[in-house]
Amino acid sequence: MTRKTALIAATLAACAATAVAQPQKPAPAPPRPSAPTAADWRTPNPDDVLVIDTNKGRIIVELVPEVAPETAGRVRELAKRKFYDGLTFFRVIEGFMAQTGDPQNNGTGNSELPDIKAEFFFRRGVDMPVVLADNQHVAEVGFIKALPVMSQSMMLAPLTADGKVQAWGLYCPGVLGMARGEDANSANSQFFLMRDKYPRLEKRYTAFGRALVGQDVINAIKVGEPVPEPQDRMERVRVLSDLPENERPKIRVIDPAGPWFKAEVARAKAAQGSNFSACDVNIPVEVK
Repeated sequence: MTRKTALIAATLAACAATAVAQPQKPAPAPPRPSAPTAADWRTPNPDDVLVIDTNKGRIIVELVPEVAPETAGRVRELAKRKFYDGLTFFRVIEGFMAQTGDPQNNGTGNSELPDIKAEFFFRRGVDMPVVLADNQHVAEVGFIKALPVMSQSMMLAPLTADGKVQAWGLYCPGVLGMARGEDANSANSQFFLMRDKYPRLEKRYTAFGRALVGQDVINAIKVGEPVPEPQDRMERVRVLSDLPENERPKIRVIDPAGPWFKAEVARAKAAQGSNFSACDVNIPVEVK
């Protein structure tokens, strides 16, 4: 059965106003946080890390099963089966995303496993490890690991039947999304990696992870819709915990619960003002 992934392009409009005013000195740029200390880092769960070796370089992705357990589990399972080895990036759009995961390498195929249900939303409770970055009163923006998320205000939680509120992933650069057909519950094996932020995907496609390393690789993948031959490809995809110890990269990433991250959020908010988004927050990663 042919499956088409409908990802809609967005347009942005801006308006400017002029006013007569005396020249003013620009506000000083907010300082960047000082160097992170040992307490600012976390080590990702190796069962939730994918090492994607492509012909353009290495991408290291962290899955976030807290927000999409079935989707993260499916991609992990297929990686363990070596299903993704050799598959190409067949649809890549500048300023948008790079799509892969189809054994037919053209957008019409899937794995032999059954389709999975949409996980566009998740329920956020007080036990959910969300680190708040911006409280917009009616909504809250934060991070679970490296994944930016948004939810209804937690002030609404006591009013709901389960004591939780609706939440969803935000589509910033590097975010991992699950492709699907017209049916919301038609995701299977195809996924995409974001080349830029694209908020119109939110609440319509399952976000379930983010690239920790390799955004430059994602942005270097050959563009086309479809991509002309030869297409760039994933040469090998492995779960980090499955790699032999001597091949396993040692990874640590800034913990959103640490003081360095809090200072970085403050810097980004001061720099962007009313235009601040979670995509503006820098999340350092070290790989050895």
